[in-house]
Amino acid sequence: MVEKLRLMAVHAHPDDESSKGAATMARYVAEGHEVMVVSCTGGEAGSILNPAMDRPEVLENMAEIRRGEMARAAEILGVSHHWLGFVDSGLPEGDPLPPLPDGCFAVVPLEESTEALVRVIREFRPHVVTTYDENGGYPHPDHIRCHEVSVAAFEAAGDPDRFPDAGEPWQPLKLYYSHGFSRKRMTLFHEALEAAGIESPYGEWLANWPADRPDVMERVTTRVECADYFEVRDEALKAHATQIDPTSRWFAVPLEMQRELWPTEEYELARSLVDSTLPEDDLFAGLREKVTA
Repeated sequence: MVEKLRLMAVHAHPDDESSKGAATMARYVAEGHEVMVVSCTGGEAGSILNPAMDRPEVLENMAEIRRGEMARAAEILGVSHHWLGFVDSGLPEGDPLPPLPDGCFAVVPLEESTEALVRVIREFRPHVVTTYDENGGYPHPDHIRCHEVSVAAFEAAGDPDRFPDAGEPWQPLKLYYSHGFSRKRMTLFHEALEAAGIESPYGEWLANWPADRPDVMERVTTRVECADYFEVRDEALKAHATQIDPTSRWFAVPLEMQRELWPTEEYELARSLVDSTLPEDDLFAGLREKVTA
């Protein structure tokens, strides 16, 4: 009898889990597997991106409000959640860029944040871990650090000589990266919206897309069918009300169009300790037959 498999998704801030791989997680929860989201920071430095929430009392209580938003999103997705406990680094702006704040996630020594994540991995014992690629999906210092910490923890968690006080060793078997936006996907939706007589929010974005920027789809190894859970994903995303405007381009493409044209979420298999034939359609490919009760 195959036991419940366990998936851990490591993210930089609350709301990242709902915009990157949420439908995949909801699918695996519905199948009876265990899913944990780890938020490396509390998102304290995030701006209010939803005009309806742009009120002084919200800004004054941003940390508390974002914790509540994350709790609602986790409930909608059906996942467990763990705060890793580091402080949001913020997105530096200006030329030259200002230094990052002392003590923030991106400047904390890598060994310290790696040990914190190793401790959670050894407690939850995931078979699969997902995180961002080396570019962080986009160049936010916390996203890049999230990648570095996740890779380091994946390698260290099974080694009894690393962080011996952080619990009994546990080696995850697969590590996946999620990437940033795909030009191919965006073009497909842009053309479909225009053909349907619906205003597309992607025209300017595509026009300014650098010609030499490769499409992330060139790195994708694994496409998970999860169209039945797009509505759950959207509801989880809307739970992050300070960050997500429900009238924004996040929701410009009708769900039925998404399900028809692009019914998957995409990943790159970065590390694997089991045999799996590429391309895959399942993050647990190669595990379902091997991991038994």
